[in-house]
Amino acid sequence: MTTNETEAGEKMDRLNANLAKVEALSLKLADIMSRHKPLRNELNSPEPEVFLNAASAYWQGMLDNPGKVLENQLDLWSKSVKGFVDAQNIMLKGQFAAPQDDTPTDRRFSHPLWKSHPYFNLLKQQYMRNAQAIQTAVSELEGLAPKDKQRIDYFSQQIIDMMSPTNFLGTNPEALERAVETEGQSLVDGLENLISDLDANNGELLVKLADESAFEIGGNIATAPGKVVYRCRMYELLQFSPSTETVYETPLVIFPPWINKYYILDLKEQNSLIRWAVAQGYTVFVVSWVNPDRSLADVGLDDYIEEGFLDAIAQVKEITAQPQVNVVGYCIAGTTMHLTLSLMKQRGDESVKSATFFTTLTDFGDQGEFTPFLQDDFIDGIDEEIEEEGVLRSFIMQRTFSFLRSNDLIYTPAIKSYMMGEAPPAFDLLFWNGDGSGLPGKMAHQYLRDLCQSNKFVGEGLELCGETLKISDVDIPTCSVTCETDHIARWKDCYHGYQQTKSRSKTFIVSQSGHIAGIVNPPSKKKYGHYTNSKLSLSADEWMEEATFHEGSWWPRWDTWLSKKSGKQVEARVPGTGTHPAICDAPGEYVRKKALK
Repeated sequence: MTTNETEAGEKMDRLNANLAKVEALSLKLADIMSRHKPLRNELNSPEPEVFLNAASAYWQGMLDNPGKVLENQLDLWSKSVKGFVDAQNIMLKGQFAAPQDDTPTDRRFSHPLWKSHPYFNLLKQQYMRNAQAIQTAVSELEGLAPKDKQRIDYFSQQIIDMMSPTNFLGTNPEALERAVETEGQSLVDGLENLISDLDANNGELLVKLADESAFEIGGNIATAPGKVVYRCRMYELLQFSPSTETVYETPLVIFPPWINKYYILDLKEQNSLIRWAVAQGYTVFVVSWVNPDRSLADVGLDDYIEEGFLDAIAQVKEITAQPQVNVVGYCIAGTTMHLTLSLMKQRGDESVKSATFFTTLTDFGDQGEFTPFLQDDFIDGIDEEIEEEGVLRSFIMQRTFSFLRSNDLIYTPAIKSYMMGEAPPAFDLLFWNGDGSGLPGKMAHQYLRDLCQSNKFVGEGLELCGETLKISDVDIPTCSVTCETDHIARWKDCYHGYQQTKSRSKTFIVSQSGHIAGIVNPPSKKKYGHYTNSKLSLSADEWMEEATFHEGSWWPRWDTWLSKKSGKQVEARVPGTGTHPAICDAPGEYVRKKALK
């Protein structure tokens, strides 16, 4: 036997051994799935009536204008047959090549074999033709309510994305090549990754996006020095250590969203907004929200306002001996800060000197990409979930957000992890993204029903804390920072809500990039610029047309704005002294608590 034959035999032995491991792992996978308790149907798809209405509209369209429907079908058939004939003709000529390919560029099909190999190229072309045919059919549906049409468009796109040939081992040339190159080891590693993810989430498929072992909260992320100076059932109050000899007398209190952990603003030294604000001479306090369990099921928006925002402001005033504070609210915390400011106005409480809002929605009249998830059938499912569990579990929200960008946040990571056998990257932002928090049941219900669905805050008013809260009550100086490509809190929607405040002084900024990168945009990176325009009576489109673009981060511009509202310089404050001794070092204990599965 030659050396080559020996090596080939050894490779085949290793391949067979790994395929045997795959079979054993498949049995383990089947065992995990047999114990899986699936989510209720309402959280997976819309009520059947939505699809029935779409089917009725399609058939009615065919009866009203059969020529148009047949024209679309014939176009698909013609292109399909032509692609097959072209491939056959090339093969008959003895060539091993793909036919002409006029399909659009798609990064999912970047591997060379999708272009050069006749089999894979034909699969790709036919998939893209089918996708186009479905998209055309949906776009031409008539007689549907706008929200139903938007939902059909969303769910049909989910089907299109799911059925991509890249998502299946037998039709993914890159995964097949990797399996051969590694003698099947990639398949073993991939199945082990899949089993690990399923086991960690009680059988729910949530692709692990980051290597969790690469990060330690308080070790290499969330490391800004400081102390926990107050703790209650709702939050821990972090006071960060000064890095300047003097500070502004008016303290800064940051309220991050409680859907995720606060350390998005302190991932690492180079992009930490907390460290940067401290370096500019602000006494920085941050609220680190509790990750709720079932004991907090009855906590509502009123509790977040009274026991969260108002209590934290009172604690900071006492610690610093100052009559007023400046505040920041990020995302849902910005929305709730608006509610809090309305309440404070009605109570005559002038504790807040100025407020800054990061990517904050207050007017939910246009639900945007979240429309499919904000209809009664889906929210009814949420209500049943929180009635049973007491909380809206984090993975349900994480899954919802992921499906808005399914190719980037579900299918591509799944291909790399499960078919290619790759370990997830050591990426701090993705680690934070997977370290979510749940929502107390009552609060989730109020937010979805009263704000997102009924839009009461900019309408008749929202009854909370014994008052009717309206956005028009907000009249202190404010600054709103939004992000140009944000798909969670679209800047135009943020702008429309911001226009309805009665602030004596308004500053509106649009940062380049999205919901996170547009906010976590340190000046040192010199990466994303921002837009400004003082004319806030314009429509959103007009505002952007007349806006001035500025290179670089918006942080220094905000510093200029905030410093004018922060008073004189005083001796730097050391956390953990005076009325509030240190409980423990930052980042505290609440931030380490994992969400319920």
